[in-house]
Amino acid sequence: MNAITCAAVQFHHAPGDKAYNLAVVERFAAEARGLGVKILAFPEMCLTGYWHATKLDRDGLEALAEPIPEGPSIRRLRELAVGHDMMIGAGLIERAPDGRLFNAYAVALPDGVVHRHRKIHAFESDHVAAGDQYTVFETPWGVRVGVLICYDNNIVENVRATALLGADVLLAPHQTGGCDSRSPHAMGLIDPALWERRDADPAAIEAEFRGPKGREWLLRWLPSRAHDNGLFILFANGVGEDAGEVRTGNAMILDPYGRILAETWKAEDRVVVADLDLDLLPLCTGRRWIRGRRPELYGLLTQPLGHELDPRAARFSRAAVERPPSGPAAP
Repeated sequence: MNAITCAAVQFHHAPGDKAYNLAVVERFAAEARGLGVKILAFPEMCLTGYWHATKLDRDGLEALAEPIPEGPSIRRLRELAVGHDMMIGAGLIERAPDGRLFNAYAVALPDGVVHRHRKIHAFESDHVAAGDQYTVFETPWGVRVGVLICYDNNIVENVRATALLGADVLLAPHQTGGCDSRSPHAMGLIDPALWERRDADPAAIEAEFRGPKGREWLLRWLPSRAHDNGLFILFANGVGEDAGEVRTGNAMILDPYGRILAETWKAEDRVVVADLDLDLLPLCTGRRWIRGRRPELYGLLTQPLGHELDPRAARFSRAAVERPPSGPAAP
């Protein structure tokens, strides 16, 4: 079997405490090295903290932000990647040279190269800009890797575009599950008291993590992203109480048929590991179907319907979405 060992981490970050969060990254990186891992994915904004940042003003966000790759957290991430001969990805708030702030994900390779993805559908703050590029790159192991952050993965066109750019493995860092969704049959809030009682009553919080606010919700759509696009997915997520909401973890690795290779629903920091059989890729269903596309019919996908919202407005709007009176003209 032509395989590469990969891992996805869930962990409970400390809001604003980059030193603590980096120490968790260091611990899991050392554990992963002992397991022969070559690609290691950590969650979205796990270095800076996530949901608390939605309540910060510009100065508060600036205090957490770092440039990529020059910032101290990414320098340390690169040291770990080089020292462990491993690719490591982790999320943070980036300060760009022009002063804009981004929800970004840095991926350090063992040769010292650092790639960066900026969340395309950023909604966390009016002070956080949205990215405008897809991120796909080569690795030393002959595997091409793409990155999409959380909400990016909910827009099916983004995963398809990443696949069309040649990604074999998709890093999908998230902070999700247990969210206050506006959709009545999507996620829902989890009582933070269940998280606080996780040691005394683990079954109660794990039931929530496995149910419709966590794993059941993920399984409605995440496997199809892997299957329909013919790629492996490393789903890394936060876990635990996060400024009033409870992230459900559910770290997971899926193959290009949408099958789960490794997962957890434990209410704790944890890493899941799997060997990705790269021989599955050439004949997997998604890749075969992609060759049967009819691009000449898809122009309507790029035509505005007139009711589009920016990512932040779309995420937080409680208004019902009405069907447009008529769709765009067929090409």
